[in-house]
Amino acid sequence: MTHENLKGRVAVITGGGGVLCSGFAKDLAAQGTKVAILDLRLDSAQKTADEITADGGTAIAVECNVLESESLKAAKAKINEKFGLCDIIINGAGGNSPLGTTTKDTLEISDITDKAQDVKTFFDLDPKGIEFVFNLNFLGTLLTTQVFAGEMVGRENTCIINISSMNSYRPLTRIPAYSAAKAAVSNFTQFMAVHFADVGIRVNAIAPGFFATIQNQKLLFNDDGTLTPRSDKIISHTPLRKFGNPRDLTGTLLFLCDEAYSSFITGVVLPVDGGFSAYSGV
Repeated sequence: MTHENLKGRVAVITGGGGVLCSGFAKDLAAQGTKVAILDLRLDSAQKTADEITADGGTAIAVECNVLESESLKAAKAKINEKFGLCDIIINGAGGNSPLGTTTKDTLEISDITDKAQDVKTFFDLDPKGIEFVFNLNFLGTLLTTQVFAGEMVGRENTCIINISSMNSYRPLTRIPAYSAAKAAVSNFTQFMAVHFADVGIRVNAIAPGFFATIQNQKLLFNDDGTLTPRSDKIISHTPLRKFGNPRDLTGTLLFLCDEAYSSFITGVVLPVDGGFSAYSGV
């Protein structure tokens, strides 16, 4: 399906060198959108930009730290010079840290009494690690929006897409920092939808479920291709009985960006999770 409304628009994508967000960049570029790929790792952003231009699309790679306003402002100046004003923001920069992760699903008495060195409990979580995860996911979304949304005010057909997670609905075991940060992103999406409604900016979010990518291959599968115990839990609680593929997000992204389909939709956090959020386990 062709989305003519997206042709010639300018999209800014943070975390654009990552697996899912590089897919977003390619999806929009295929519709004729001019894509600015922002990433802390310039080589990753450039790889995506090169792939897009090789396919006939328009893209530039911009090195950027979403936790530094000056870095974002410098990126904005480059994009304005090359493409013009921003029409679409995709706040995709995010991630987790081992410092904000527990070793086990639940706390056991022996974890306290025996104090094994290889076990990190809730009480061992590093506040700095929690802070990093929260800042990367939430503050990075806030700062990027502050820098780029100002030039969207009062213009037609502008929108912001935040990247939340199914963890925002129900926190997963072991990753309290990431789950809490994504819950903040979902809440912030609703705040921004209301705050920007009178100036013409729609704000929504996509909440991906579990997606199999090259980056998380080792976490989801054993060397022989079988599921790890944690992956087995995921699949058994996913009614469609499979992991998502990055292409499964394409329709949702284009739907939310194109006002011909979603002009009356704002403040929505849309799950793309194979039914994971609908299943109680019973």
